Amino acid sequence: MNSKKKKERINYAGFTLLEMLVVLLIISVLILLFVPNLSKHKEGVDKKGNEAIVKIVETQIDLYTMEKNQIPTVEQLVKEQYITQDQYDKYQANKK
Repeated sequence: MNSKKKKERINYAGFTLLEMLVVLLIISVLILLFVPNLSKHKEGVDKKGNEAIVKIVETQIDLYTMEKNQIPTVEQLVKEQYITQDQYDKYQANKK
């Protein structure tokens, strides 16, 4: 009779193998859904960043023209520190 009471009191704590597999399956599916979307967003952000650089350089050209009454080259903008060398490089790579 004593052993019967002991068996009834035993509580099993933790997860079964099946429960762990279900959780891993759900996490895997979520990762498969989100990773392609993240790469698409990264491409969109890069494109918008490149468009912003082109706009910055064009704005600086307008500003230089208004201040000095002559249209500068992009190299002049770098030389006179209207834009940085990094902006110049990105502009050259992305100008239309």
